[in-house]
Amino acid sequence: MKLLRHGPKGFEKPGLLDRAGVARDLSAHLADLDPASLAPVALARLRALDPTTLPALDPDVRLGVPVAGIRDFFAIGLNYRDHAAEAKMALPAEPVLFSKATGSLAGACDPLVLPPGSVKTDWEVELAVVIGTEARFVAEERALSHVAGYMVCNDLSERAYQLEQGGQWIKGKSFDGFGPLGPWLVTSDEVPDPQALTLWLEVNGTRMQQGRTADMVFGVAQLIAYLSRFLTLKPGDVITTGTPAGVGMGRGVFLKPGDVMRLGVEGLGEQRQEVRASRSV
Repeated sequence: MKLLRHGPKGFEKPGLLDRAGVARDLSAHLADLDPASLAPVALARLRALDPTTLPALDPDVRLGVPVAGIRDFFAIGLNYRDHAAEAKMALPAEPVLFSKATGSLAGACDPLVLPPGSVKTDWEVELAVVIGTEARFVAEERALSHVAGYMVCNDLSERAYQLEQGGQWIKGKSFDGFGPLGPWLVTSDEVPDPQALTLWLEVNGTRMQQGRTADMVFGVAQLIAYLSRFLTLKPGDVITTGTPAGVGMGRGVFLKPGDVMRLGVEGLGEQRQEVRASRSV
């Protein structure tokens, strides 16, 4: 299934994308697509519905963050070999874990408003994982059974905040709108191998990133098992898993007002963000 949330920001309703690519409303069957609705039993109930009986949505409806009530938004740094090389950093011996504030969450096609004074805002296409069942001290061979589904993520970063002002990476990763997810959540039964997907990103029509999840230093199952040693992963938690080479930092080019980003992950849909000037503070 491809599950989504539609409507104005703060007033989203649940929905799904049928096999013909028509977005449909789930409001009659579900209050919202929240962590509880990601449990296997809850997803099975949704799969049993006939999508053709659900109201079709306006094709131009806004799509919000696919899951409501995300508690934790984790991210993994330097998890593609070519990206570590372009960043001139050694491959990590263990996953590099940091957080993005949940205030950074945005819909897949919401405009990106630059932070005031930003000169180094950068793009990063990534595969994001959504936890469906609690994971604590999970063995790697069972890790994927805890996944509800997968999404596209743009792990936007202000590199000056992240790397030039000391402290932790979170402050360069968490500005409003710096975590677009979606356009929908694709349930794990439709992604048999998360390490066999292509991902790409364009700025103003120029291909900047092209990679494969097979090139991760630490695969999805490894990441879930690793994180679950140090914290309990809860339903609705999101892990975005790193980006391939081609980011602005490696090219010496950063986002400016008027730029348009397009990005996607194989089978998971596409995002589009228009870059706008910072608001005065």
